[in-house]
This record gives sequence, structure tokens and C-alpha cells, in this order.
Amino acid sequence: MSVAASGRLAVRVEGAAPGGRPRASNAVFELIGDARRGELRLSSPLGSLLAVAHWSPDEAVLRAEGQTRRYASLDDLTREMVGEALPVAALFDWLRGQPWKEAGSEPLPNGDPGFVQLGWQVQLRQAGEGLITAVKTEPPVVTVRAKLDPS
Repeated sequence: MSVAASGRLAVRVEGAAPGGRPRASNAVFELIGDARRGELRLSSPLGSLLAVAHWSPDEAVLRAEGQTRRYASLDDLTREMVGEALPVAALFDWLRGQPWKEAGSEPLPNGDPGFVQLGWQVQLRQAGEGLITAVKTEPPVVTVRAKLDPS
């Protein structure tokens, strides 16, 4: 499998619990494979491996903190990792600056570069500098920022 994207990833979840503080995490990432079968590796900024997620049509597996956990779906796995389901299958296309082919999309309502898909606003204003931002505006609000390594 080839590397689809790599760089730095920041995820912020707000409003997951009433009165709860926002949760934020940052990692170096490497996304390998494709939406059907792949791997997401997350490392600390200093290079220590934090977690590895593998998925196939049959299951999703998370290896982190010396444990291996199996999930029925990639949504279940990402919900466990960050507290909210992330559209990893769509990320392969989003990180290339295009809508995922498996779902409908529309332009951003404010006319900025980007699109709305799967309940997320994918902002491409800074895509030329390798920065892609996706925001799920329905509570809990989730912001995913990917700063891509130069290819």
C-alpha cells in the first residue's frame, strides 16, 4: 500500500458533554492505502508511535497503549480515538482538495474555496500551503486540521 498523505493533524471536539471542556489532540500522521483498506499511523511530535488504526471491509482495529481493540466499523474506531466519528474514508479525497466520490457535495455557503459534504465544511482556502480544514458544525462541533507534508 502506498502513502496517501502525511503531515500534522489537529482534532478539536467541543460540546461533547454539557459544560465539558473542549478536547484537543495533535499528532503527526501517515495515511496509507485507501478508503476501503488502509492504515492511519499517529505519532507524537517527537516521533513516538501513539496509535495505529487498520481497516478493511470486515473490521477496524486500533493498536494503542499496548492494547489491541477491534471494532465493527471505522466510525466506531474513530469515535473511540477522538470522541466523535470522523469520515476517514472521505479524508483520502478531502486531503487532495476534492469531494469524496461516494457522497453528494455542494459549494461552501460563503463562496470560499471548498465544499460541504457529510455534514462537514471542508475549507480549501489555504490548500495551496498544504492546509486543509474540515469542520462539523452540528454539536458536538469537531474541527480537523491537516497540514500536509510537501509531496
